[in-house]
Amino acid sequence: RRAISAAPNDAFGYGDPRGHPVLRAALADYLARARGVRTEPARIVVCAGFMQGLAVLGRVLRARGVREAGVESYGLWLHRDVLRRAGLRTVPLTVDEHGARTEELTAHRGVRAALLTPAHQYPTGASLHPDRRAAVVDWASRTGSVILEDDYDGEFRYDRQPIGALQGLDPEHVVYFGTASKSLAPGLRLAWMALPGHLADEVAEVKAAGEWGTGTLEQLTLAEFIACGAYDRHVRAMRLRYRRRRDRLVAALADRAPHIAATGIAAGLHAVLRLPPGTEPSAIEAAAWHGLAVEGLNRFRYRAPGAPPTTPPAEGPDALVIAYGTPSEHAFEGVLEALLRSLPGPVQAAS
Repeated sequence: RRAISAAPNDAFGYGDPRGHPVLRAALADYLARARGVRTEPARIVVCAGFMQGLAVLGRVLRARGVREAGVESYGLWLHRDVLRRAGLRTVPLTVDEHGARTEELTAHRGVRAALLTPAHQYPTGASLHPDRRAAVVDWASRTGSVILEDDYDGEFRYDRQPIGALQGLDPEHVVYFGTASKSLAPGLRLAWMALPGHLADEVAEVKAAGEWGTGTLEQLTLAEFIACGAYDRHVRAMRLRYRRRRDRLVAALADRAPHIAATGIAAGLHAVLRLPPGTEPSAIEAAAWHGLAVEGLNRFRYRAPGAPPTTPPAEGPDALVIAYGTPSEHAFEGVLEALLRSLPGPVQAAS
């Protein structure tokens, strides 16, 4: 109500393809304070979701002569497909317990862009090691490349202070992507890019040429939500709620399934449950029988271009990716019980 009553009539015209200036100003202030992002309103472009922003930026990079982009060897196939549809060849970077092995970028001379999730790798949950953060920023600066930083749940860190955005180390070579999908709801279709100065105008031009915009009312409401401090309070409250859920999951595993390790749990809204070798398919089937939608870790492994999501990838460790933020509060205990019943027992050593 406050947002719509304060909006002038011209706020509901077609507007700037970058997004409403009131929201961009609020985001510039919030991102600097909460994530260490160094930007200004003119360099922010509001998108109808992360994938729209990624698609627009991919087209800009392709027009600039970029032909190859590094991607993490674990991640959403949808994001890789967006880059491929923009005309970019994807090159996988190995992911381990310290995040993406960014040193591998130097071996691919044609790669001039890299899509990374430094704060909380999806789905493994690893954080990019400080040495690798420094190395990838050095690579981008030295080669004139661009890092695409997906900070999809950077505000939700539980065991220590949030890790600052990679963009703060080099704003001229890192594009920062943020979204309201995890902090509020995916259906709002609100995301944003904080761009280097040399890319901002081109991205706005491409977005203006037929891309869908985000509704003005949603933008003004989010701007008001941030400006009055309610967004910060909401994120703090949700961080506490999700941490409690994570702790309940970890405690239940320790009590009922101590042979199952939960990893990637320092941040975010999901956990990776490491399974005994060879048990991932049966665990997914058992979960489905109990009415649970879970994903196997192998579903997220890099696949060759053109392979459908159902194509089995190269073998990796068996694990389940558990979105513990999804169930409603009243259903959480029942869902947790169903999950525990779906997990395989410990593997018995041969006598």
